[in-house]
Amino acid sequence: MGLAREAAEDTARPGQAGEHLGLRAEGDRVVTHYFECLDPAYVGWRWAVTVTRASRAKVVTVSECVLLPGDDALLAPPWVPWLERLRPGDLGPGDLLPTAPDDARLAPGYTQVDDDSADREAQWEPGLGRVRVLSQEGRDEAAARWYEGVGGPRAPIAASAPAQCSTCGFYVALAGELRTMFGVCANEYAPDDGRVVSADHGCGAHSEAVSLPAVSEHNPPVIDELGYEVLPSPSRVEDAAPVIEDDTSEVDDAASLDEEALGHS
Repeated sequence: MGLAREAAEDTARPGQAGEHLGLRAEGDRVVTHYFECLDPAYVGWRWAVTVTRASRAKVVTVSECVLLPGDDALLAPPWVPWLERLRPGDLGPGDLLPTAPDDARLAPGYTQVDDDSADREAQWEPGLGRVRVLSQEGRDEAAARWYEGVGGPRAPIAASAPAQCSTCGFYVALAGELRTMFGVCANEYAPDDGRVVSADHGCGAHSEAVSLPAVSEHNPPVIDELGYEVLPSPSRVEDAAPVIEDDTSEVDDAASLDEEALGHS
């Protein structure tokens, strides 16, 4: 064990090799000794020093000395190939993303064209002239991803939409098999403009949305119940209309005087 400790102390920085943690027999005349690592950057790690003795030899030699993680060691996450680490939006200008030759999402272009629809495919469907096009698996993966994404029917904005995209005049259906479920929004005022949306998606910018009347800008009248003055109601005499005297009596008196003056009784 003394030879193994010397090897650990020589390999590690001074004072970084701690107490002996045990040993394990690796084979005939091969033993690995473990020492605690005191380096604060490698908490939970340990020095592993393997010593051996050759056949018919009397001198023990050091085979290797390495730093190995223990059960409580802090380790980096498992290495993942860069192609599997990519996420949507990671590809920037100038970046290249090669596609594997055996990518299940793609298939040779000539295998995806039926004999009955060859003319229609040649005129309307993209694919002829390209080396590979979407396979059935690739279309299914894209459809599932789009349907469960922000352009699908479960998006929060679709829950309050007045109608579905399939009835909107700005809905442009895709080509091929995907046209039965998906299209592209062509409304510049919609949040999904230029994006793939499902036929049962929706938003408030539907072409047939009902226009609501504008709300009045004037606030309701405010009654001041603290500052007004209470006045007594006017009496009935003041409200009564003035009495106009009849002049017919004066006319009758004048007529009687004229008759007397003329000698009529």
